[in-house]
Amino acid sequence: MAGASGLAAMLGSSAVNAQQPPPSGAAGFSGRVRMAGYSPSTTSFSRGLTHIGDRLESVAGLEVDYLYNVLEIGYGGGDLRWLVDAGILSAGYVSMTDVPELALAALPFLFADNASARAAMDGPLGESATASLEAAYNYRILGYFENGFRHVSNNVRPVETLDDLRGLKIRVLGAQRRTFELLGAEAHAVDLTAGIEAIRAGELDGQENPFANAVTYNIYPLQRYHTATFHSYLSRPIFVHRPTFDAWPEDVQAAVRAAAREAVTLQRELKDEEELEAQMTIREAGGEIVELSPEARTEFVAAVQPLHAEARRRYPAELLEMVGL
Repeated sequence: MAGASGLAAMLGSSAVNAQQPPPSGAAGFSGRVRMAGYSPSTTSFSRGLTHIGDRLESVAGLEVDYLYNVLEIGYGGGDLRWLVDAGILSAGYVSMTDVPELALAALPFLFADNASARAAMDGPLGESATASLEAAYNYRILGYFENGFRHVSNNVRPVETLDDLRGLKIRVLGAQRRTFELLGAEAHAVDLTAGIEAIRAGELDGQENPFANAVTYNIYPLQRYHTATFHSYLSRPIFVHRPTFDAWPEDVQAAVRAAAREAVTLQRELKDEEELEAQMTIREAGGEIVELSPEARTEFVAAVQPLHAEARRRYPAELLEMVGL
């Protein structure tokens, strides 16, 4: 696979083998940490990752390698999950919705604004998600970066009402497929890179992402019409290979957890700036951004209520209470 040779070239030939962390409390503690993501080095995610890495270097004296964007060497963002789980990489982040807490948080039109979404992820919901993820995977979870609210774009017509969205072929995350089907679109859950190529080829009409992602992944030149739907909020867990993390001395673990909390705050601040700058970039390139009227938003919210009803039947009351459902 092209990505395998690229990974070895970026991180050294030993990157294809699981790491051998030093024993906890060992004298002369040292080691190499490989941190990775799937966006350019200038994004809020990469800068947050660097904040954690800087602390590992300054407090623990560890050597830190960065592979900021695995998309550039042939991997998908989702590959970070098994790369860290296997210990090939030390740490990464990725959007996840396959534990109940994160699936709930991604429900359409659940959170009114950033403040309510962040409060949920910083509180019992985030704590419960951490427990679920650590039980299911070979990870330690350090916190949650913010992918943020998602919006829809296309190159056919402005989407100002629900009728405008009907029939459009939209690339979606898997977790958003049912949402867009209920909204009347033709939903295609494909990898982002494949989705962009399909849009470029005219096989798909549009996609859904935060504005910043539309700019980061160079989607915006292909899309004239953007609508600020705020239809779903996603988080990106920051996860570390558990045997590696657990082998670090307790003071190093504590320092990394503190750095991660700071990195989450930093990333959110940068994310807010990115969203505003991305909207300017889209408009400067000739794109149009539509704000949904209160009446149109009510129509969108009503269309996805079956998903909320399904969640009430599916999840325990304790979890539902955490998201106000």
